[in-house]
Amino acid sequence: MGDSPFDKLKDLAAEHGDKIEGVVDKIADLVDDKTGHKHTDKIESAVEKAKGFLGADAADDEPPPQAPPEPSSGTTP
Repeated sequence: MGDSPFDKLKDLAAEHGDKIEGVVDKIADLVDDKTGHKHTDKIESAVEKAKGFLGADAADDEPPPQAPPEPSSGTTP
């Protein structure tokens, strides 16, 4: 069959993560205003988790970092 709906959603999130983050911020501001700023810390925590999920998908596509080369001892073999 093709990609699952979840895979398609992950692909869209990876492609448009910056736009999604902007929407998440706007929604968080709206909810924070509507709740009278009584739950700001919880809202900010949820926003960071949502952004973390978006960032985690992007990080999964990147190759792992390479180990730095070992320093030479100053002698040649």
